[in-house]
Amino acid sequence: MTDMTALSPSAAEPARADTAISPSLAILIEVALAVGGFGIGTGEFAIMGLLPEVATAYDVSVPEAGRVISAYALGVVVGAPVIAALAAKLPRKTLLLMLMGLFALGNALSAIAPDFLSFTALRFITGLPHGAYFGVAALVAASMVPPHRRARAVGRVMLGLTIATLIGTPIATFLGQMLSWRSAFLLVGGVGALTVVLIALFLPRDEVAAGASIRRELGAFGRLQVWLTLAVAATGFGGMFAIFSYIAKTTTDTAGLPATTVALVLALFGIGMNVGNVLGSRLADWSLKGTIGGMLAFNVGMMSVFSLTAHNPVMLFVCVFLTGFGFAACPAVQIRIMDVAADAQTLAAASNHSAFNIANALGAWLGGLAIAWGYGYASTGFVGAGFSAVGLIIFLISIAMEKRASGRR
Repeated sequence: MTDMTALSPSAAEPARADTAISPSLAILIEVALAVGGFGIGTGEFAIMGLLPEVATAYDVSVPEAGRVISAYALGVVVGAPVIAALAAKLPRKTLLLMLMGLFALGNALSAIAPDFLSFTALRFITGLPHGAYFGVAALVAASMVPPHRRARAVGRVMLGLTIATLIGTPIATFLGQMLSWRSAFLLVGGVGALTVVLIALFLPRDEVAAGASIRRELGAFGRLQVWLTLAVAATGFGGMFAIFSYIAKTTTDTAGLPATTVALVLALFGIGMNVGNVLGSRLADWSLKGTIGGMLAFNVGMMSVFSLTAHNPVMLFVCVFLTGFGFAACPAVQIRIMDVAADAQTLAAASNHSAFNIANALGAWLGGLAIAWGYGYASTGFVGAGFSAVGLIIFLISIAMEKRASGRR
């Protein structure tokens, strides 16, 4: 099989294309990695529509069943940096196979979990490989193309995740409701197993970068720019989750639309994510910093408009689409953290997905608080605008510090 040493470049430099990989093979590798993202996205979001069935099966309340979502998110937050650091000396192909193998096994066992405690524990375990997988997959994708096309390569891998919100999650939810919620997890486990096969077939062997070690990876956390970029991800994208977490009730209670319209609203959000991912990755290759800053500023205004116009069905549809479109900055943030991490890219790239899950938790929590305090479901837009404003401020501070350091050099 073709040697792929260049897929483990010295992270002190931007990832370079591996000239030994043909364009057709690179496409197959990207497809394999995207299939894994599709499985992860489907498994992460399908449970939200199957909570009633899970609650009935284990004789718990729906709020209690919701703890499995938190358990999975905690697994992502914990697993990404821990696995990335401990696996510093593993070839990327080996690591990807192990991560997706654990994901497939975790979902298969979730489908046969005998009680609620074991099911919750398995959701935590299944979340462990999530962030590390996306981080390593992004590094592999970026290493196969010239520097000015890295964001588009990462965006193509992330298409698996965004397509999951549009196609995978509805299919898994429908299957779980018609047959059994357990069948949905078997389906996701099957997608994970398919990914293992595809990676084994198409991704060439690679060698560990010279000097790779746990200590070097942990060095990422000694760089202020890494922390600032993680903070941008953890705050700047909380608004998307603040709105999305309560979009069903916003649709029915604020806009006064029938419950049957919720599916259309969710589809618009998924379409927005896919369009944003494609266009955002192209914009990031043109102007990385401009894309991040521009999208955060855009979200401040757009989410404020959401709060002011959510009672209008047409404006609700438009703003939901644009909320999903906010995903456009995600490929850019992924490339940004890989750049500022220098020679500790794996840990930083994986930790970025921990930061996104923190954004998920913070957005849902603060959005819920605003609703509980009596401001209504439309107020989640103002909460989201606040998140984006904080992320934008942190990003501007990061850029200013970077310019000052560059001037001193």
